[in-house]
Amino acid sequence: MDNFAEQLVKKNLTSSEKTGHTLKVIAGVAGTLILFVVGFLMLGNPVLSVILLLLAFGAGFLTFNLMQSSYIEYEYAFTNGELDIDKIIAKKKRKALISADVTKFTAFGKYTDDIEESENMTVVISSDNIASHEYYADFQHEDYGLTRIIFSPNEKILDNIKKYLPSCLRAKFSREEKA
Repeated sequence: MDNFAEQLVKKNLTSSEKTGHTLKVIAGVAGTLILFVVGFLMLGNPVLSVILLLLAFGAGFLTFNLMQSSYIEYEYAFTNGELDIDKIIAKKKRKALISADVTKFTAFGKYTDDIEESENMTVVISSDNIASHEYYADFQHEDYGLTRIIFSPNEKILDNIKKYLPSCLRAKFSREEKA
């Protein structure tokens, strides 16, 4: 019988990300409006007016895409010991982030800031940015070398991961859960 679980996690923006995003949107809207107004004021010079209006529409389009690009979700798909993580931007674009064989995890558990990272480690962050929900998994990836995933699995994904963890990690994780 196949072990399968799937989960969508919406990324919550940090306050600095929200501020930066808001400032970019305000600048984009202001730039669009300025180009649009100046384009209409330059009707005496039709070539310049058309160029400015086209730039205004382009700036508006880019601002709209910027607004949508802040909506990010991560999809976790667990199938028979294989964890696949995809990034979904604005519910339109999907990008495969990483695939990991859970049986090859070298470390797994609840993520805290005091867990050390080595300098040559590739870190893939695919969590909801709520620290109390975050877990980590370390493993050797064939393309990225030493890799750490930071993610926010629900109970169903966690239960499936536990089944495939190496026995020493499964025992350690079970002890940590009870503590």
